[in-house]
Amino acid sequence: MREKSSIKRGVSLYSFQEEYFLRKMSLEDCIAKAASFGAKGIEIIGEQMVPGFPKLTDAFLEQWFGWMKKYDAVPVCHDMFLDFKKFKGKILSKEEQLQSIIRDLQFANKLGCKVIRVIVSTSPELMELAAPYAEKYDVKMGIEVHSPWHIDNAWMKKHYETMEKTKSPYLGFIPDMGTYTKRLPRVLIENLLRKGADEKIATYVTEAYEKGVLSEYIVGEVRSMTSKPIDLMVAEQTRFYSYTNPRQLLPYMDRIFHIHAKFYEMLEDETEYSIPYEEVIEVLKLGGYNGYLSSEYEGNRHIQDVYEVDSVEQVRRQQAMFKKLLGE
Repeated sequence: MREKSSIKRGVSLYSFQEEYFLRKMSLEDCIAKAASFGAKGIEIIGEQMVPGFPKLTDAFLEQWFGWMKKYDAVPVCHDMFLDFKKFKGKILSKEEQLQSIIRDLQFANKLGCKVIRVIVSTSPELMELAAPYAEKYDVKMGIEVHSPWHIDNAWMKKHYETMEKTKSPYLGFIPDMGTYTKRLPRVLIENLLRKGADEKIATYVTEAYEKGVLSEYIVGEVRSMTSKPIDLMVAEQTRFYSYTNPRQLLPYMDRIFHIHAKFYEMLEDETEYSIPYEEVIEVLKLGGYNGYLSSEYEGNRHIQDVYEVDSVEQVRRQQAMFKKLLGE
């Protein structure tokens, strides 16, 4: 029996995008289902699920907090985007980008979320400019550490330097567990095989990735073997996934506000095919992390051509795994 951890469980409602888009589940249904798994922390993408975003009506807020009370849930995180190319032929100015972030801070504040996920392309300079507003609205800003980047790469180090320079407790990280993808998602490879990829090349790519061969070498090798676009696409997938030692998180633990518990395929035995969650969670425990693990399902896009997507069951399995690993 594992000792009970102080890490909390949540769900990014992005996980239910398939059912939400097809009108099989409403926003309330998504919240209710997450809470039914004991995952009380609710993460939302306002642009995806809030009518009239970024405006929030009194009627919607009353409904929102009513749902939180009804399902004993907690608003935790809002995922923001920074649309640099919002206007044709023009890149948003620095001031316009700042105003976009301020808008999202205000939005999160009204929803009761204490964290926003900041999209990875946001510059350290912009984070520094936004820090006083994050403090004003009492919403922490976590830059997403998303594969193929990792928390020790040059871009994240620049962000960390800004955090240390400003000393702002409102600037930090949101690691995405996709950076611990030890095996390429099986659902991804099977999808490409159905589209005509060569099985031998797919086997080479997956085995080379698991051995830690750099993507440049994998792509180069496949180019020497074939010119078929679908086979080259298999090799190119290795550029978008990464595996690093989760112990890299330990020096930054006091700056980690929230975690995206990315997953692609939960198996029937309630383990994830690609990501060694037992290994990762032990590191989080060691570092004293006590925030939320927020389920983020991204396998639906790879199986839509052959199966009816069941995001609810996939999230249920991941939450069942978390309960075991967290000693609940």
